[in-house]
Amino acid sequence: MLTRWLSEVKKTADPGELGMILVHNGIVRGTSKQGKPVGRMRLTYDESALEKLIGEHREREGIVEIRAWINSGELRVGDDIMLVLVAGRFRTDVLPVFESLIAKIKGEIVNEKEMA
Repeated sequence: MLTRWLSEVKKTADPGELGMILVHNGIVRGTSKQGKPVGRMRLTYDESALEKLIGEHREREGIVEIRAWINSGELRVGDDIMLVLVAGRFRTDVLPVFESLIAKIKGEIVNEKEMA
C-alpha cells in the first residue's frame, strides 16, 4: 500500500509543491507503555471522524496530500495498526501536520484495548 501511495502522490502532485513525504507505520508492540506484556489488541475507529480530520489537515498551508489507513478488529503483536502519509512543500509545513494528525488519530479517532 505504501509503495502505491508514494507512486500516486509523486505522479499527481505539482512537482513545484512537493518537497517532502513523511510516512508513519504504527505496529502492535509486545509491551504496553507501562511495560506490561501485550499479546493482542482490539481496535476500532470512527471512519467519518477520520475523513473529517484528514480534510481539516489537508487544508493547511503547504500540504499536498494526506492518506491514512487504520486496521481494525483483533490485532496481534507485529500487526500493522495504521499507515499515515503526509506530503507537502517544506519540512516546516509537513512536520507539524504529521505530528498533529497522528496525535489526533491516536487520541480522538482510534479506540484500542490491549490484552495479554
